[in-house]
Amino acid sequence: MHIFSNQKVRFTLGFAALLLVSTTSMILATQSRNQQKIAAIPPKNNFSTQQHIALGTIAPVDVIPTNFSAPLTASPEFDQQPINTITSDQYQASTSTTYPVIDEWEKFKFSIPGSQVLSPAELPKSDINFQQGDLLTVIVNTRKYFEDNAAEDPNIFRTGLLGTQGVTVEDIVSTLDFMITVLTEDINNNRVTRLKNPEFINENFRVVKWTAHNPSNEKQQQVRITKYAVFEHTGSRTKTSTYNIPLYSLKDNDIEDKFYTKYTKQDVLSGIYEPGGKEHGRVKPLAYLTRDGLEEALMQGTILINFTDGTQAYFNVDRNNGISFVPGLNPRSQKRYWYFREVDGIKGYGHQIDAKISIKPGVTFAGDILNMGLGRIIVMEHTRGGSKHLQMGVMADTGGAFLPNLHQLDYLAGTFKNRQEFTQYIRQLPEYATAYLLVKK
Repeated sequence: MHIFSNQKVRFTLGFAALLLVSTTSMILATQSRNQQKIAAIPPKNNFSTQQHIALGTIAPVDVIPTNFSAPLTASPEFDQQPINTITSDQYQASTSTTYPVIDEWEKFKFSIPGSQVLSPAELPKSDINFQQGDLLTVIVNTRKYFEDNAAEDPNIFRTGLLGTQGVTVEDIVSTLDFMITVLTEDINNNRVTRLKNPEFINENFRVVKWTAHNPSNEKQQQVRITKYAVFEHTGSRTKTSTYNIPLYSLKDNDIEDKFYTKYTKQDVLSGIYEPGGKEHGRVKPLAYLTRDGLEEALMQGTILINFTDGTQAYFNVDRNNGISFVPGLNPRSQKRYWYFREVDGIKGYGHQIDAKISIKPGVTFAGDILNMGLGRIIVMEHTRGGSKHLQMGVMADTGGAFLPNLHQLDYLAGTFKNRQEFTQYIRQLPEYATAYLLVKK
């Protein structure tokens, strides 16, 4: 639980309360620590569970009965350490054209002119590809995250690099609201959504081209598109000679001594939590895997385990040991270690395990949530077979490889039985693409 000053408590609670507005009113919040005005983010649509199910494309597991919708992954070396020192001026669009890039620990890394990365553009005239129901699900769940977590997660109010272009967080939420309205109308009328039409996008959205900024490769212009997935692995609920590598869960949410931050992955694998180990009994083994299965789970952030007793379950990263992921280092040599929780499906960004966004393959990107921002709508353009292809998705996930990272996105490809199946599938996807960000006009 975070500790807030009295002023910040009044601000955050007031802000969260204003989010829960009726369908007939919209209210602006006017309180902050520095007495600055910020825009409230009221939902423009109140979707019931029945309305979602009626769409015929959203599984009931993705919907909860509230006045909006419900939260479903984690990217390579999934990471999200809450940053609790965001000041109210960060809730606004920046008045400066230069943006200070931070890392996952909120340490300043470098400054960059916004115009070096972002510039006005238009989408090319090619149909935009995505599954309509899946995109609606992820946008609704991301929008609901803003609504439900205003008080607990200040990171979602960072304008990020788009702030240098005058884009506010209210603009981002308005974009999500508009897309929900359009998708819902089109799906309920059994027609191809207008969001697949680039002319409709160019008319109704600001299109901002994202030019990659890679300090290690100044020649890179396009955004690198890596791919991640959920892999199925066989495992056991008890330790066996084959499945002997445990997947651990922390027993308590509030651990004062934070003992788990003292140990590297190698320490954990040496048996400190096993019978006879110095910390035996302080964590709970959820499942037992092979070493390859564990490494896959740590890298992808979510794993689907097919147990030897005939059952299966998803597991998602919960908290890590506080050691940074080292890009380029062999996965088995990484010192970062993640503790997991059982979940009901693929989970994305969230300040805690129970709040993580429910996401879908094909319409979800993982990226730099702190510097680019949660809920940004992205269209990637690439050429295949001599013709242009456009793919739309939502930035609803993040990972240690993206904090900071202004030159890469990770595309959630799907659930696969093995690496070979995954590799074959992603051959059709680009390694680099021209990326665009969409903001409702």
